[in-house]
Amino acid sequence: MEAEVDKLELMKNAVAILKELSAIKSRYQALCARFKTVSVEQKETKSCICAILNKTMTMLQELQKQTNLELTLLTEEEKAVTERLKSHVPDVENGILQRNFDGEKISSKEIQRGV
Repeated sequence: MEAEVDKLELMKNAVAILKELSAIKSRYQALCARFKTVSVEQKETKSCICAILNKTMTMLQELQKQTNLELTLLTEEEKAVTERLKSHVPDVENGILQRNFDGEKISSKEIQRGV
């Protein structure tokens, strides 16, 4: 008789665990959906920042060409910031990002045209 009671308790525990597991799975799926949205927004923001940086770098290069001036050497702090930027934005090549809003590679000529 006691064995049957123990068996019944185990079955109740198993049902409770399955219900809890279902609730956890549901919360996990909701969190995944939220994080996916955040991830998409983060990628869009990165693309916008990269595009602005592209245009800024292109304008600087054009200004240098037009004025026949070169920028002075970077300070140690500026070099450190540049390295940190490169580590966060791996698409930086020779001071210019080589990607457009959709993440597709673009040529230097397209960058100069402001694409």
